Amino acid sequence: MGFRMPSSLNCNFAARLVARLGENSALIEASSGDTLRAAEIAGSIAGFATWFLSAGLRPGDRMLVSCGVNPASALAYLGAMHAGIVPVLLDERTHAASGDAVFLRTGSRAAWSAKPLRQEWARNHGFPQLIGGCEPCSPDSLQPAFCEKNELAALMPTSGSTGVPRFVMVSHENLISNTEAIIRSQQLGAAETAMLIMPVSYCFGASVLHTHLYQGGGVVFDSRFMFPDKVLEAINTHNCTTFAGVPTVYNILLRRSNLRSIPLPGLRRLLQAGGVLATENVRKLRKIVPGAEFIVMYGQTEATARISCLPSTRLHEKLGSAGLPLDNLKVRIVNDEGQEVSPGHTGEIHVSGPSICEGYLDEPEATENKFADGWLHTGDLGSLDEDGYLWIKGRTSDFIKIRGYRVGLAEVEARVAAVPGVGECAAAGVHHPEAGEALALFVVKDGTETDGSATLADKVRQALPSQWTCTSVKVVHELPRTPNGKIARSQLQTSA
Repeated sequence: MGFRMPSSLNCNFAARLVARLGENSALIEASSGDTLRAAEIAGSIAGFATWFLSAGLRPGDRMLVSCGVNPASALAYLGAMHAGIVPVLLDERTHAASGDAVFLRTGSRAAWSAKPLRQEWARNHGFPQLIGGCEPCSPDSLQPAFCEKNELAALMPTSGSTGVPRFVMVSHENLISNTEAIIRSQQLGAAETAMLIMPVSYCFGASVLHTHLYQGGGVVFDSRFMFPDKVLEAINTHNCTTFAGVPTVYNILLRRSNLRSIPLPGLRRLLQAGGVLATENVRKLRKIVPGAEFIVMYGQTEATARISCLPSTRLHEKLGSAGLPLDNLKVRIVNDEGQEVSPGHTGEIHVSGPSICEGYLDEPEATENKFADGWLHTGDLGSLDEDGYLWIKGRTSDFIKIRGYRVGLAEVEARVAAVPGVGECAAAGVHHPEAGEALALFVVKDGTETDGSATLADKVRQALPSQWTCTSVKVVHELPRTPNGKIARSQLQTSA
């Protein structure tokens, strides 16, 4: 390419990524076929950086970046980072619905979106609203901001948080370390092109973008997964070698697509993270797409993205496992007394290493609880086997993942309890064939409801956001409780 390599002392992740673009690098919009090659990618990142600085932003400032499934979002995100500006990543829906609260919470000074959004709140703050694309410029016309390795690179929302998300403070070292470890674990080469159907505001989507560009490959963005066959056809059209999805995505491909009749000869790997995919469905996918490796991964936003990876060569032997920790991370299993347990025993999964982030933005108590003594306390239960493979057993925290997005049960219960006629609510997570997990709700009347139980259940369903898949709403006389008065969730799951 001939791009000038940034100083080895400069840990600016975006600058390092630009310096590694190669002849196979490309960003492609699937529906239109619009393509940017390496020089155009570098010029567009420099163009966004120049635009943001000319708008009055300075290195260290924070800026909301509204992320859709499109190249522009990726370029704006990387352009901000290239300029030393801290991108605050939001999916478009959260930006439109909760941008005001996020703006205030993060101390942002501007907002960017690919298209105008309904954000009446923005006019009240008087900050720059930057919309659309920009003119590319020569990569040599703007030096990347100098960044120390521990300097804040981005604020990443915890995966799929609803409402106003919690933000993880991700450093440049976190991004460099996790990206390079994922590349090694997947043995990514330069001639790789990923099909990306997730926005980069989701750490899984961001990691696919990072790894493929960083290794000199390309990324195809396709926002049409409501028509899954279109995405399958685009995989072939654009010679994609990688496809990434959460369990819901693979469930939909198995149930509502022509995956069995659309050959994918160029596909080399299927990546799966964001929850547990039924082992039977893993077997089906391996049979339907035999030429592609199926790589199961486990991760958290608090660990930048990936924590472990199950090599496809061990899939048959270790099916159901989350794989081996990445080679730059350590994983231990800890019991309730805080003691590390031996292989085969279950406890909370703790992780340490350079991919582990510093903590949550402006949440010292939550940071102290989650990040302690150099270890990330994942809140997930698991065990290590004699070979060092990680097996996920469940969760210590009260949240579930619906279609790959994390939903707190306490948040659900609070929202339902606010519905007129509801005195109390308890929520449980249950298996769902497409969503992975879904809600089962148990509601106690408050005594003011004059209509029947069916009407109250309908009101509860109408109060739920559309993305919260709910299988049942049961009106009960009382909720099961533990001796200390807490909701007995295990009994709820049994009754669901």
